[in-house]
Amino acid sequence: MSKYTIGVDFGTLSGRAVLVNVETGDEVAVSTYEYPHAVMDTTLPDGTRLGQDWALEHPQDYLDVFAHTIPDVLKQSGISPDDVIGLGTDFTACTVLPVKADGTPLCFMEQYKSNPHAYVKLWKHHAAQDKANRLNEIAEKMGEDWLARYGGKISSEWMFPKLWQLLEEAPEIYEEMDYFVEAADWVIWQLTGVQTRNSCTAGYKAIWHKQKGYPSKEFFGALDPRLANVVEDKLNCPISPLGQKAGELTEAAAKWTGLKPGTAVAVGNVDAHVCVPAVKIDGAAKMLAIMGTSTCHMLLGTEEHTVPGMCGVVEDGILPGFFGYEAGQSCVGDHFAWF
Repeated sequence: MSKYTIGVDFGTLSGRAVLVNVETGDEVAVSTYEYPHAVMDTTLPDGTRLGQDWALEHPQDYLDVFAHTIPDVLKQSGISPDDVIGLGTDFTACTVLPVKADGTPLCFMEQYKSNPHAYVKLWKHHAAQDKANRLNEIAEKMGEDWLARYGGKISSEWMFPKLWQLLEEAPEIYEEMDYFVEAADWVIWQLTGVQTRNSCTAGYKAIWHKQKGYPSKEFFGALDPRLANVVEDKLNCPISPLGQKAGELTEAAAKWTGLKPGTAVAVGNVDAHVCVPAVKIDGAAKMLAIMGTSTCHMLLGTEEHTVPGMCGVVEDGILPGFFGYEAGQSCVGDHFAWF
């Protein structure tokens, strides 16, 4: 009897599930679910106005993707859940949200439904640009050597400018939340009950290094004294390598996906980076360009080098055993859509 895996891709406007035969690689069934809330860039669901350059999403949409697409591919194919041996996901990044210790998003709490900072900050949320500018200035002034790993500049789309903006504009949200998590890791948490951070987003989006860890408390304290212990206070959970099993499907998640409890679930990944092994790149010196809302260019190497202008280099950030180099353009498909 053939065995199958399911991959779920979370994009900017929709989520897609694909059911694949592990022996042949054939795509047996595909299902797409459009996010009901789409991208919130002018108002929240209750009408609260958003400022310029905001881009938010609602985490309920991500759970609904699982509940609609996975049962659909099972129905289309007629495949038994007994024959599905694993589930993998990928996500846009850096797409982040504040949650409680049990994983509950703050926007699910009645008292914060009108607070924009309680929602998911989508990868293309650019309202933290002033924080990114200040972070880069301070890093240069302090001579932080990690800055060169990111081409000399940290983007406003990444973890710490967004987190700093949240702290400054909504300190009550910062105090209330227990974790600030990548959506890529949050959906795995919801499926398995296991909280972990994937090495890809930690490395490319949160200034984490496999050997050196995060920047120092001194650096974060120089941004804002309240951020001195940000790693311990808001990011404190294990970081797992790509390709590893994160956990198994819980009884609750099995009910809304239609899969069996105990089905293996992989560590989360990023929507572009996950494509490298899919196109059979398994070594250095081959570049992959993923074109969509944005465009990412990825290349594997056997040594770590700093390259001016690149987005980042991360050990094991794309494939285990290699240094993954990333560059690209943030506005591509969006630009064409604007025309």
